[in-house]
Formats: sequence, C-alpha cells, structure tokens
Amino acid sequence: MVESHYSPKVRELMKKYGVEIFDRVNIILGDGRAYTGIILPRPRHGDPNSIILKLDNGYNVGFSVDERTKIELIEKMPEPKLAEVIKPKISPGLPMIMMLGTGGTIASRIDYRSGAVYSFFTAEEIYSMIPELIEIANVDTETVFSIFSEDMTPQNWTVIAEKVYQHLKKGDYTGIVIAHGTDTMGYTAAALSFAVRNLPYPVILVGAQRSSDRPSTDTIENVIAAVTTAAYAPFAEVAVVMHGSMSDDFCLAHRGTKVRKCHTSRRDAFRTINGDPLAIIRRRQIKMLTDDYLPRDPDRTPVLENSFEDKVILLKFYPGMKEEIIELLVDAGYRGIVLEGTGLGHVRNELISVISKAVKDGVAFVMTSQCIWGRINMNVYSTGVDLLKAGVIPGEDMLPETAFVKLSWILAKTDDLDEVRKLMLTNIAGEINYHSNAKYYPEVYPHGRT
Repeated sequence: MVESHYSPKVRELMKKYGVEIFDRVNIILGDGRAYTGIILPRPRHGDPNSIILKLDNGYNVGFSVDERTKIELIEKMPEPKLAEVIKPKISPGLPMIMMLGTGGTIASRIDYRSGAVYSFFTAEEIYSMIPELIEIANVDTETVFSIFSEDMTPQNWTVIAEKVYQHLKKGDYTGIVIAHGTDTMGYTAAALSFAVRNLPYPVILVGAQRSSDRPSTDTIENVIAAVTTAAYAPFAEVAVVMHGSMSDDFCLAHRGTKVRKCHTSRRDAFRTINGDPLAIIRRRQIKMLTDDYLPRDPDRTPVLENSFEDKVILLKFYPGMKEEIIELLVDAGYRGIVLEGTGLGHVRNELISVISKAVKDGVAFVMTSQCIWGRINMNVYSTGVDLLKAGVIPGEDMLPETAFVKLSWILAKTDDLDEVRKLMLTNIAGEINYHSNAKYYPEVYPHGRT
C-alpha cells in the first residue's frame, strides 16, 4: 500500500465520503467548482491539507480542502501497478532488434515521496508496456544506465558506443534502439554518429516528452516508430525518432548530427536543422524524405572510435563578454572551445587578440552561430575575417552542440591544429551540408519550419 502522506484533516474527509487513494472522484470545492480525477498519494513536501488529483488530461493538481469540500465517489480503482516484465517472445521471420535503456522520461514515473519524476523503468519494462512490439520485431533488451539525460557524460557516450558496436559486430541484430532522455539526446546522437561509423544497420535514439504514467504520454507511439525504423528503414545511420506533430499521427526520423530539441515540453519538440528529416513514420509505414543516406548493408563492418576529450567547452557569446573568460578556460587546460557567436559567426573585437594568443598556444577554436538556421560565413564582415586570421575554424552549418561533440571527438585523436581544422571541415557523419538543399514538406511541417 502506498503511503498517502495526507494530514488527519484530509484523511477524515476521505473517510467521511468513503473514498481512498486511487479512487476516481468528483471534488466539489466550497465555491462550487468541481473537478474529476483520481486521488493520488501526496508528495512528502508541501501542504498536507491539500488533496492531489490526477485530472483526465494527465496533469496533477492540488486542492486545499476545508469543511465545505465535498467528494463524490465515481469508481473504486485498484492501486496501479507497473507492467509485468515479460520475457521477449521470439517470432520466426521477424527482424532481431536490441533495445538499450539509459533512462530519461521515456523510462520514468512519479515518485510520490517527493512528487518528482524518477527513472524507474528498465529497458525490459519499457518493452513490457508495449505489446504491439511483438508484431513488429523480436526485441532483446539491456539496461545500460538508469539516469536522466542531464547526467549523461562523454564517458557514458563511450560506453553506449561500445555496446552498439559489440551488438552490431556480432551480427545478431539488424537494428539498435536506444531509450534516452530528450534534453541531451541530440548530443548523444551526434556522439554515436562519430564514435560508431560504417554502420550496417540503423541506430535509433528514442525518448518521451511526457512520462509513461501520464495519459498524454508519447512513449508508446515513439517506441513503436523507433522499433519499426530500426527493423525496416532502408538507411544505416544514427537517427532520433520522435513525434512529428502534437497528435499521435506520425513520427519523424532525424539524422543524429542535425537534430535539436526546439521546445521544452511539446511532443513534437525535435526538428532537423539545416536539412530535412530522413523519414516519416506513419502507422508503421516508413516514407523516406531524402535519397541522401547510407543504405543498409549487412556485409558492412562497423568502425569504433569512441574516445572523447573532456577539456572542451561550448561557450555562448554575449554582449560585453570579457577576455578573462577565455583566459580562465585556457589557464584551466581547455584544449578546445566552440564559440556560439552571433549571426554569420562573430564575437566582439576585444576578444580577437586573446583568441589569437590562445590558438598560438595550441587551443582549437570553432565558430558556430546562435541562429537556429543558416550557416557560418566569416568572410562577409571585417570581424569575421579577423577571426579567421586569428585561427578560428568556421563551423559551416553545424549545430553548436554537434560542433562541440565533434571537436571533443577530434581532440581525443590529435593535438595537431592543422589536422583538427581539416577534420572539423570534413563532412564525416552528415553534420555539414555544403549547399542549402533542404526541401519543404507540408505534411511534416504544415505551419512552416518554425
């Protein structure tokens, strides 16, 4: 039985009307307002004289109760239980997919001790919640981590990449799905794009914007689309598969080096930047949106290069930024700095001399833009030209996050700034589009790219 943490006052009110935790009720407040939902245990912190209700829209609200509050029982509800963990069923003829769990909202539920969301579901439990997967593919599961994505580190990227490489190299699976938190999913997708190359099959990252215990969760549709993509998509690249709209009508597959989370909470938060999505997945049907992709090839042998340099930073320029910030980073031993500059790739003139000195001391600088769309062009204005002369490497049309991951990956390989420049300007995993060739698909973005 879940401890309620309610005050004696609330417990007496519930006893008076014959209701218990997890019952579906109408609560009528003293001013006549009425709300329908399921009574939840109260978080340990907060007002003990408030009663917590999960509304039909999935949101939890608290109501301060008094002697005028009335409760009408609608239905006695059993205490919710986690899905029974089932052993994956093998269906002859279906593709074999490995699902790796790392945590995040896709693997979360409410902890009523604190009222917060925690990573509690393993990869096995995610699989158990979605019986439709049995009809799509044979899915093996393995939990690598159980953390939120803000706790993900380059060391974690290294471990995930090793897992992906080993599973693909053995040849037992024709696709990999990685359950991951959404906040830093773009970083991990970029990291895997560089760390495991020459893929024979797709590697798909998937997450959820709404936790699995909410009626508005996007977990099920996202996972079904991700497994479908891993099992049947014609491409063999790292991609992120998430909702393509606010409804449950389709998901999109975004190249791992071109994807960004663009909204804090919308289900269609992910967008391909400076390009088009790889594919649209609608009711288990995959429609490719580009012919520019690495095709599946079971005879291809993956390559693992999964080291990342820790002493790299992504630094956002702001008006009035002081030279001492860069000096402190250099003194702290940072070997690479990705600048998120303005517009076409600028920072204030006062920073150029300290950047030039740092480059001479062996620090790599890469320029990206704070703008979401477009590319760096440092030949237009004198500031950009001076930054180029100082040794700053233009980041082309790379996302700042992708440039950060790429520079970290490169500096784990070489200290030679000429080689760093060469590799940063080489399109290794689809991170650079040399020409603006993006198309516009109304079915994907009916209201425009924004």
